[in-house]
Amino acid sequence: MAKPIEWVSARLRATRELTADVLLFEIEADRAFVTATPGSHIDVVVLIDGRPQLRSYSLVGPCPDGLYRIAVKRLASSRGGSIGMWRLKPGERLTISAPSNSFELSYGQPEYLLLAGGIGITPIYTMALALKQAGAKFRLLYAARSRRDLALADELARHIGERLQLFVDEEGQRIDIAGEIAQLDPRGELYVCGPFGMLEAVRRLWYEAGRPVAHLRYETFGNAGNFGDAPFKIRIPRLGLEVDVPANRSILDALEDAGVDMIFGCRRGECGLCILPILEASAPVDHRDVFFSSEERATNGKLCTCVSRAKSGCITVDTPDRMPTP
Repeated sequence: MAKPIEWVSARLRATRELTADVLLFEIEADRAFVTATPGSHIDVVVLIDGRPQLRSYSLVGPCPDGLYRIAVKRLASSRGGSIGMWRLKPGERLTISAPSNSFELSYGQPEYLLLAGGIGITPIYTMALALKQAGAKFRLLYAARSRRDLALADELARHIGERLQLFVDEEGQRIDIAGEIAQLDPRGELYVCGPFGMLEAVRRLWYEAGRPVAHLRYETFGNAGNFGDAPFKIRIPRLGLEVDVPANRSILDALEDAGVDMIFGCRRGECGLCILPILEASAPVDHRDVFFSSEERATNGKLCTCVSRAKSGCITVDTPDRMPTP
């Protein structure tokens, strides 16, 4: 079961293309919510294969005009969320949650380093604007595969000027993460949102540098994993269940479909609420979470059912406190 969410009906007011595969959505809620803070996100109910599913999207920029703005990247490996969002037309009705924040920006630090990779720019963009308004000392390093993928880069350049530095993979440019951490004020904070590999590198280098754990803040928007998405099976001996997990569905989705009463929260591999112990795996387990350390993932003892998968075959898990619902 999830924590209670406050829902409201809304209308898609307009969309705008940021890049060839990133759309900006302007959403008008039927009633006002509390003002969103930098790093906030909203949940959107998206129809996937005719069924309502929740997807979380970071809010882009402040909302002084009463409109919530989110950016959605159309992904070839999508489980249906981005495809469902891209099908929406202005004027259509939506159900959205009140803004919530699990990537809170703290103020009053001597220096900030913001790192963004690809569509991970969405919460970082809002933080940069807030830090500029607060008069804080900060830099934003933004990496993308090509210049065509640099969503919001022009807006950022206008707002924060030389504080922004762009890194384009196709042009051989890479962020020297270790060097940037070394330059950061000892009391400074680092905020990062991007692909799984970027998050893993930042976490490892931050810890190796002996930096305070509390001064590293991060959020993930999904991880493609080490293997492509393929169907496999999940077996739960305690419940006498064997469930098929399609390529476009998560373990958590499949178990819910089978009537297993699951506990979950973020659905992004961050909170750890949906973890189940692994009893046996007939193929490599593709751990796609950011909850476990790399050492914990290597033991193959548990997995986050909302994001992690098997390369093929079957994973046998246990659910000691969960029973199928009628």
